[in-house]
Amino acid sequence: MNFLRTATSALRPSSHLLTRRAALPATIFAVRHLSDSTKKTIEDAITNNKLVVFMKGTPQAPQCGFSRAVMQILTVQGVDMQNSLKSFNILADEDLRSGIKEYSSWPTIPQVYINGEFIGGCDIMLNMHQSGELESLLLKEGLILPEPEENPRA
Repeated sequence: MNFLRTATSALRPSSHLLTRRAALPATIFAVRHLSDSTKKTIEDAITNNKLVVFMKGTPQAPQCGFSRAVMQILTVQGVDMQNSLKSFNILADEDLRSGIKEYSSWPTIPQVYINGEFIGGCDIMLNMHQSGELESLLLKEGLILPEPEENPRA
């Protein structure tokens, strides 16, 4: 029994070691994925276009279900995909793929920007679509036209 008590106490760190360890400065290593050229590409895109989507694949051929869902939401909302949408296939550019996540501090793709403002990903777009908030935003930014009012014949 004495052996067991001695062995277990030897395995426990002593309190002075914990104190000394806590007093050491913490070293943080951050990996930077966003090059200056990638940052400029992203900033130019979101500054010069009202609607930008960083996605996997293209609007005509999305390569992930979340990117497909965002394209479907924009289509249902009535966005002119040929003239109003600027998209980037992040699968074709590894620097852009990692850089956009760092730029927005958002870990997932797709990422949607409207009028220079980061809106979010698929889940946020879906929630905004369901609540009517997305339609209001798209109307306000001139990305969709208001639906014509129906005039019943009297």
